[in-house]
Amino acid sequence: MSNETKDYAGGWITEKKGTDVPPFLKLAFPVIGLSCIAYIVIYMNGELGHSERGPLVRQLNAATGASDTFMYVVAALATAFVFTVLAFTYRKPHE
Repeated sequence: MSNETKDYAGGWITEKKGTDVPPFLKLAFPVIGLSCIAYIVIYMNGELGHSERGPLVRQLNAATGASDTFMYVVAALATAFVFTVLAFTYRKPHE
């Protein structure tokens, strides 16, 4: 095993050749990414079910209009990003 390293971001990130992504990051990446996507989809029109803010949010949505299509596109882009990160996370370390 060699001790060659590669620096990214001006030396802030260092990678040893042949090392794998730590297991906690393999779990954290999909959990955080999918949580963000769920948040985008659930709250795309605001917190409509809240007892105090719900009516105000509905009035604001009626006055300004909603863009569900745009939010679904954002969620689709976020999903593609999560799958791309996972593809790089779970591949074998390069030599």
